[in-house]
Amino acid sequence: MWQNVSSLLSQFRPISLEEMKTVKLMNRVDTKYLTTIDKLPEILQQLQQHYFVQTIDGRQITHYQTLYYDTPDVKMYIAHQDGQLTRQKIRTRIYCDSQLAFCEIKNKNNKKRTKKKRIEIATEQYGSILSFPNITDFIRQYLRYNTDQLTPQVENQFERITLVNDQRTERLTIDGSLRFSNRATHLSADIPPLIIIELKQDGFCPSYFKNVLLEMRIPAYRISKYCLGTILTNPTVKQNRYKCKIYYINKLIKSNHKNSEL
Repeated sequence: MWQNVSSLLSQFRPISLEEMKTVKLMNRVDTKYLTTIDKLPEILQQLQQHYFVQTIDGRQITHYQTLYYDTPDVKMYIAHQDGQLTRQKIRTRIYCDSQLAFCEIKNKNNKKRTKKKRIEIATEQYGSILSFPNITDFIRQYLRYNTDQLTPQVENQFERITLVNDQRTERLTIDGSLRFSNRATHLSADIPPLIIIELKQDGFCPSYFKNVLLEMRIPAYRISKYCLGTILTNPTVKQNRYKCKIYYINKLIKSNHKNSEL
């Protein structure tokens, strides 16, 4: 299926990493959608005339690796689980194809806007940011949690497609081949058929992409890869608010499995 996706992406107009710098959207509104890999070709076919695809050295599908930090009692996860509107996450991320790495702090406010602060780091600092004073100074400046309480928690890896609309006012990230591992529990989990799409805009505004998914009956669905990875790899955490999401994901995957057998 990913081969079919690669073929479709080669028909999109490319946008370079340098050009992407004009579409950062560091203060934005995010809308997420869940679907499965079997639906992706149809979605891409409808977007082809209206979106660019980020292309790095001829590749449109790039590999990401992310490590989330939290307190030992996962307070940042609990804030999300309890439905707190104002919350934070801290992570390190390697853009594997370009070998760029960042430490990022994401702030979600009660108006559903996401503001992101980040600092570039060396790839070898990815799992040991708390050992470097310049990085801890950055963390203390923007994170409400004590750096002494931070510890590596969930790590994920995934393949990403990034699209930008003609007006360059919105960005779409399409993530698949999701793999999770937990540095605290040493458990892991994979969800190969699941696709997480995130629409990033500077406010709620009309979007061709939204209309495409509306016609395909794919609704917006709030999901956090960090929370999902935590639930799948840490059986001791509170997860009552996420049970319905796990059920929904399992239902999607079963549907994908039936379609692949047709």
